[in-house]
Order: sequence, then C-alpha cells, then structure tokens
Amino acid sequence: RRNYTGVVNAALRIAREEGVGTFWRGCMPFVNRAMLVGACQVGTYDQFKETFSGFGIKSGTVSNTFCASMTAGLLYSLITMPFESIKNRMAFQKPQADGTLLYKSTLQSMSLVSSKEGVLSLWRGFFPYYLRCGGHTVAMFIAVEQLRKLV
Repeated sequence: RRNYTGVVNAALRIAREEGVGTFWRGCMPFVNRAMLVGACQVGTYDQFKETFSGFGIKSGTVSNTFCASMTAGLLYSLITMPFESIKNRMAFQKPQADGTLLYKSTLQSMSLVSSKEGVLSLWRGFFPYYLRCGGHTVAMFIAVEQLRKLV
C-alpha cells in the first residue's frame, strides 16, 4: 500500500518515484483491445440479429436484441480477453530488481505468459469479464435500438 493522501499526491509521487511514463504503461494493449472491441462488438451485432431472426426470434424485439447482444459480447470477450489480461499485467507491473520491466510489448507479453503459464492463462477470469462485457453490450444495444425507434 502506498498511502497516498489524495489524487494530486498520488500523481506527484508516481511521476517522481516511477517516472511520468508510468501513467501510459499498458496504453498500447488498451488501444489494441479497444480496436478489437469495436470491430467485434459492432461488427457482429447486426449479423447476430439476422441469425437469431432466422431461429424464430423476431427482429426488432428486445429478445432478439438481447440474444444478439449477448452473442456479440461473447465473441468480443473471447477475442479481447488476452489483450485485457496483458493490458492489466503491463499497467500494474513493478520494475524488476535491475530496473527493467518484465512486460515490454503486447506480443512479447503474450508469448511470455503463454510459455510460462500456458496459453489458457490469457483467459483466466473469463466468466466475470464476459458478464461485464455481455452486460454492457446488452445495455448499449438495447439503448441504441430504442434510440433508433425514436429517430
């Protein structure tokens, strides 16, 4: 525990003790993940609406939106979870004894974690992650569909 006295104290101490670059540690995996989220979530939602419509869940209903959203959220969670894991490892890592950082880039980090802990470790904590992503996706697309009806 670092015992910060407030936000300003935390920012000043982090900049002084760990360097200003610390504020951006984990930024690139976050950007990569954000791009994949947009592509997976938005890019598959309409396709899943049509798919569920073919299964008999009438298009334009909340049921169709819910099913399509949860499925788009599942796909987005499966694809982005490794990036989320690496982002968190990079953002919260502490320098080693010699001052170097263990995780240097997204691909290097994924390779290192996969070789040391197994490739499935990149999806550790998947269920809570999916609940967060799926829930967010459902809320977002239900709101989008309601707004579309208003316009």
